[in-house]
Amino acid sequence: MSEPLSDETRLAADIERLKVEFPKTRELYREVCALLFFRFGVAPTANRLYNLVRRGTMSTPANVLNEFWAELREKSRVRIEHPDLPTDLSEAAGELIGTLWTRATTSAQAELTSLRDEVEAQRAEAEQRVVAAREELGRTETALEQRTAALLAAQVEIRELERQQAQEAARRQALEAQIKRLGEEAVARERELEKVRDTFLRDLEKLRETAGRAEERLRASEKRALLEIDRERSATAKAQKELAEAAKRAEKREAEHRRAVDALQAQQGDTRHQNGVLQGRLAALEAAHHALQEQLKSLRTAARPSTRLPTAEAGSPARRGARKAAAGKTARVKGRT
Repeated sequence: MSEPLSDETRLAADIERLKVEFPKTRELYREVCALLFFRFGVAPTANRLYNLVRRGTMSTPANVLNEFWAELREKSRVRIEHPDLPTDLSEAAGELIGTLWTRATTSAQAELTSLRDEVEAQRAEAEQRVVAAREELGRTETALEQRTAALLAAQVEIRELERQQAQEAARRQALEAQIKRLGEEAVARERELEKVRDTFLRDLEKLRETAGRAEERLRASEKRALLEIDRERSATAKAQKELAEAAKRAEKREAEHRRAVDALQAQQGDTRHQNGVLQGRLAALEAAHHALQEQLKSLRTAARPSTRLPTAEAGSPARRGARKAAAGKTARVKGRT
């Protein structure tokens, strides 16, 4: 806390104020003399006046100071104008009244000094309060500056947050628009998928129906093929049996054998045609055909000894016809396999 203002500081401030109020040099020196003597209780001197005012020459403050003392002495002397009083009594009374006035002035000056001291103390206390208030104001201003800086920083942060919020709002709107568009596309795709699903289900149902019918036809074909194979097997067995009997009776019943062989050949041609058709439609029956081949091999093995006749009979026409019929049958069986 700063110290109270000194007398010199107050005196300099008052002189600056008097310079403004009294622009004339002599009037200014006279007011400064009264200020020093009556307010500050200091007897003015010419050097002191000149150092304080700094106007005019050195003779100016000296003349003004002489006039000030003469005026002060003149005012301190009281004259009693009464025609009946003698001169010496009048002067004595004047001196007495002047002394009384001087004492009263001195007492008043002392009271004024006491009052000035009290006022000065109050002023010093007030200045201290002012200094304390200024310090408090400084602290308040510092806190206010800090709060202002914090407020500015908060405003900057708020603006940044507002900018970020605006950007987030824009991004959110863009995302919402994209989500809406994707939702619409998903609905459209779901509709298309539903149409495709319905079409697929209808096609699948048709395929199932077609597959069922094809399976039924396949089963019927398998049944017919099995029946045909059984009939063919029976016919083949019968033909082999007839072939064996015909070979044994070749010499006696050549003509009958030829007719039987011809009929058998026609029957075997038809059977071979039917077997070719069945083999093209049912490739899965290879195992059955393989078994048939094995059986045919067995039949050929069984048929070969029957064709071997005695040498004496080998050259007869009946024997040659029988061998020719057996060879044709074997060739047809091989072609069928």
